[in-house]
Amino acid sequence: MAAEAPSWADQWGAGGFGAMAEEDSTNTNKESNSKKKANGKGGLDKAKATAVVGAQKIKSGASAGFKWVKNQCQKKGSPK
Repeated sequence: MAAEAPSWADQWGAGGFGAMAEEDSTNTNKESNSKKKANGKGGLDKAKATAVVGAQKIKSGASAGFKWVKNQCQKKGSPK
């Protein structure tokens, strides 16, 4: 018989088949964190602008809907 297949832990755990050597990159981590913070603010501004536009669309749509319902009710009630 063939040998048993390696377990999940053997393949993906520390030192398994696909394991990569850990690098000591404390400086690159600090640099990447500062870049993420700078880029994150831009994303937050975009999200806020999108939310404001969406809220305005909902408000105008709801207003138009209420006006339509009001007009429909007035048309039905006017001939007495």
